[in-house]
Amino acid sequence: MDLANFLIQLLNGVQYGLLLFMLAAGLTLIFGIMGVVNLAHGSFYMLGAYLAWWLVGAIDSLLLAIVLGAALAFVLGWLLEWGLFRHLYQRDHLDQVLLTFGLIYLFEEARSLLWGDDVHAVAVPPLLEGSIALTDTLAYPVYRLFIMGLCVLLALGLYVLIARTRLGMKIRAGAFNRAMAEALGINIRLVHGVVFALGVTLAVVAGMMAAPLSSVYPNMGAPVLIMCFVVVVIGGIGSVRGAFVAALMVGLVDTFGKVLVPQIASMLIYMLMAAVLLYRPEGLFKQ
Repeated sequence: MDLANFLIQLLNGVQYGLLLFMLAAGLTLIFGIMGVVNLAHGSFYMLGAYLAWWLVGAIDSLLLAIVLGAALAFVLGWLLEWGLFRHLYQRDHLDQVLLTFGLIYLFEEARSLLWGDDVHAVAVPPLLEGSIALTDTLAYPVYRLFIMGLCVLLALGLYVLIARTRLGMKIRAGAFNRAMAEALGINIRLVHGVVFALGVTLAVVAGMMAAPLSSVYPNMGAPVLIMCFVVVVIGGIGSVRGAFVAALMVGLVDTFGKVLVPQIASMLIYMLMAAVLLYRPEGLFKQ
């Protein structure tokens, strides 16, 4: 593998890893801070992809569609937490699994009724259609670089929100000791609503950004959900920093594995997870 091909695969791995982080960050927030096992997280990714296809067809602008989709996702997440999830915080994890498993079927049926079962494509915005030349024969798409830049900005924004704001302080306090936080006057129900809505929004935005890179098709969230859980387990449950590092590791291992050792590429990610858990059973970073 020459330097140019190595650079392209490196960029592909980083881009895939950053997109995984968008998904895994929402999952680790919901799982680690609220204690909710959300099997429907992949369905939010699928809904994001279909929203991108539908909104781009209506307003002919992917960037505006992402903004509108993020707002709709936040409202959806808030309503789901208010109407369903807040009643299960003190219940067994099996109840949460059954609820979220049922939501998968509900979202799939709603998707089928609203948008059908066909496979769709979303065009790359004209402003981002070009490529940057790496050599005389190799180039890298501008849209993939745009995804990386947007994911980095969102990751920085999430870090500032969690680590540097009053709301982030309340989120961390509620995650550490819910009873004590409530005793100090923190509205934990409000905090949980924001956290869940934020997690849903991140998953939907990730699906919208990924839509031009792949087809939009039914049940596309299932394989993504498995990868998200791998990232969360490697990084450490509840750790956003861990999700970021683990997502980049998984993205690079998966990308280079498919190029260098395609025979065992599908196993490498799980081998990585097993190796990390043998060394640090709690994941790379604690909450």
